[in-house]
Amino acid sequence: MNADYTGAVWRKSKHSGPNGNCVEVAFLVDGNVGVRDSKEHGHGPSLAFTPGEWDAFLAGVSDGEFKRA
Repeated sequence: MNADYTGAVWRKSKHSGPNGNCVEVAFLVDGNVGVRDSKEHGHGPSLAFTPGEWDAFLAGVSDGEFKRA
């Protein structure tokens, strides 16, 4: 997918700790959602998800699908 990152406003959780182990999320102008590693300070790769993919991810988080064993 070729996402449009033009004018993206990246956000990091206010619950993020000072160690920098966090991701940033941006809601893109093309309707997709961008995700990137906050430690890269905008110089690393980013991933783009469709709204449906993002909703499925959030539902999985809410349902506890990604908890460590």
